[in-house]
Amino acid sequence: MYWSGYKLRRLGFIVLALIFVLIIQACKVGEEPSDDESENVPSKEEAAPKEEDQPDVNQREVEETTLNYDLDLSPFEREPSQWGENVDGVKTRMDTDEQQIALTFDACGGPYGNGYDEELITYLLEAQIPATLFVNQRWIDENEELFLMLADEPLFQIENHGTQHIPLSVNGGTAWGIEATESPKEAQQEVLGNHKRVYELTGKEMSLFRSGTAYYDEVAVSLVEALGYEVVNFDILGDAGATFSKEQVTNALLQAQPGSIALLHMNQPQSGTAGGVKEAVPLLKEKGFEFVQLQDVELK
Repeated sequence: MYWSGYKLRRLGFIVLALIFVLIIQACKVGEEPSDDESENVPSKEEAAPKEEDQPDVNQREVEETTLNYDLDLSPFEREPSQWGENVDGVKTRMDTDEQQIALTFDACGGPYGNGYDEELITYLLEAQIPATLFVNQRWIDENEELFLMLADEPLFQIENHGTQHIPLSVNGGTAWGIEATESPKEAQQEVLGNHKRVYELTGKEMSLFRSGTAYYDEVAVSLVEALGYEVVNFDILGDAGATFSKEQVTNALLQAQPGSIALLHMNQPQSGTAGGVKEAVPLLKEKGFEFVQLQDVELK
């Protein structure tokens, strides 16, 4: 009994000692680190990445673009002699004898042009009809989520409809009551502003340009070409600025010839554009027409 009691008392002392050590360690939790220790512990500010250390992705992407941002504008400081939709250099048709038609839809933006024709786009998707969308920066800024959806859809080719949706000139003018750019620099900015915006959002280059109102002088067109673009208008006025009725849109599209480019709009859901397109597409197919994107063909 003596040895058994001794052993029990000894075991008790050991247990008490262990408990005491654990209490001392627990009291140290939450204490501030010593001066030596704190030198190696970064603050929240130090641990967070500094803004200057972060890559400027948008700037990097713009610098990698193949577009000619450094174009010498002095050759375009001359008096133009033409003004309109079909001046020298403007492409209006596809260079083909095949039964092909290109449907192009403008998204103009602005106070009266930021709408979205959901019926039209839904039909094109369901019927698997490829199209080329000329999108203005004002529309993109008001519909960024929709734009990204459209840009990610293989059925749709995204192209440049300008920054402020204005006619393109090197010395001014008007079209449909809208003042044109007034210098080569302003014309360049009307093209490049939207190009940069789209490239920053999607990483995709555009190569076709259509101005707001589709009006140009021939010097501005040559400037756009020097930037790396083709200027594209149309030979079918599909909806007359989204003012045609459904029947008028249908009748216009049924005038298609091999290689035709139709101009319509996707930003006016109250118009007859969707109804006319839905009616005309099956009839054009019956005539043997194939619907193509402009990037797949040569233009003239």
